[in-house]
Amino acid sequence: MKTRKSLTKRFRITKTGKILRRQAFRRHLKAGKSKKRLGNLKRTIELTGYYAKKIRKAAGIKKIRVKGYSIKK
Repeated sequence: MKTRKSLTKRFRITKTGKILRRQAFRRHLKAGKSKKRLGNLKRTIELTGYYAKKIRKAAGIKKIRVKGYSIKK
């Protein structure tokens, strides 16, 4: 199964199977946002739950490795 290239641009998948993404609301209209808010938006955050499962499936990931164990999902 081929990996969807749009996913490789938007998400990063770690060795342990965590899915990281960038936050929205940082492209334009920055004058109305505080420095603290813009700094917090700079961080990448982890996807969890149902949406993370969908991304894993679309990326073609079958197993997740967690400290020596492999779990089928």
